[in-house]
Amino acid sequence: MIAIRSFVSAFSLLFALAFFDAAPTRAQLPFYTDDPSVTPVRTLHVEFFNEIDALQSAQFPNLRQNTANIKINTGLPHNLELDFDAPYLSITRAPRTPSSTGAGDTNLGIKWNFRRAVENSHRPVLSASFYVEFPTGDPHNQLGSGLIDYWLNFIVQEPITPKTRLNLNLGILFAGNTSTGVVGVNTTRGQVYTSGLSVLHDINSRLTIGGEVYAGVADTDGLGRTQLQAMTGASVNLRNGLAVTFGLIVGKYEASPRIGGQIGLSMDFPDMFHRPTATASPIQTSLR
Repeated sequence: MIAIRSFVSAFSLLFALAFFDAAPTRAQLPFYTDDPSVTPVRTLHVEFFNEIDALQSAQFPNLRQNTANIKINTGLPHNLELDFDAPYLSITRAPRTPSSTGAGDTNLGIKWNFRRAVENSHRPVLSASFYVEFPTGDPHNQLGSGLIDYWLNFIVQEPITPKTRLNLNLGILFAGNTSTGVVGVNTTRGQVYTSGLSVLHDINSRLTIGGEVYAGVADTDGLGRTQLQAMTGASVNLRNGLAVTFGLIVGKYEASPRIGGQIGLSMDFPDMFHRPTATASPIQTSLR
C-alpha cells in the first residue's frame, strides 16, 4: 500500500511539473524500445530508474522484483555511443523462502546511428546496437544468468508528424538470456528473438507521452521462454538536460511481469548547467 501511494504521489507531481518552463532533453526512459539517437560527443548521459514488478504465478515462489538500474552513455566520434548499465535487484519470495538482494549482470554496449534524423523529413532514421552482458550477478540466488550474453539490435524510427514518431526494434540474442533477475527470457541454449514497437507524441516542449509493446521468444525450451508486455508512460522535462519519467507495465507469460510501475531520472552533463539557447527538433531530442 505504501508503494502504491508513493507511485500515485509521484505521478501527480510529474504532471504538475510539466507546466513549468523547461527545455527538451534526451531520454529513452521509461520505454524498453530503443530509439536511434546517440549521445553527442563531450556529453555524458546518465539514466536511473526504479521498477517494481509483481510476477506471474508461474514464477512462484518468486512474488515481486525490485530493479534499480543505472545506465551511463557517452558520445563518440562518427555517430557512435558507448553504453554501460548495471542493475541492483531485490527479489521477494513466499514465506519461508529466502529472498535475494544484490547486484545483477553488467552490460557493455556500442550503438551506431548510421542514418541520422533530418528535420521536416519523413525518411526513416536507422541505428544498430550490440551489447555484451557479463555474469556479475549471483545465479544461485537468481540475480544473474550465469552466462555471457551477446545481443544485436536494429532500430528504426519513422517520423509520422513533427510531434509524433514510431520506433521499431528487431533484435537477436545469439547466446545467453535476456533476463534481469527473474524477469526476461531464460533458455537452455539457442537464440532469443526480440521486438519492440513504440509510439511517442510531444504534447509540448516539456511533456512527451507514449506507449509500447515489447516481446521476446526463444527458439528452444527453457524456464520463461516467452515474453509479452505493454507499457504506457511519459517523460517530463524539468529543465535543460534533466527529465523525470514514469511508466505503467502489464504483461503476459512467465517472462514478463504481471503488473509493474517505473519511475526514472534522465540527466545530461554538462547540459544541466547551461541555459538553453534554442529549442531543438523533437525528433532529435525527445525520448532517446
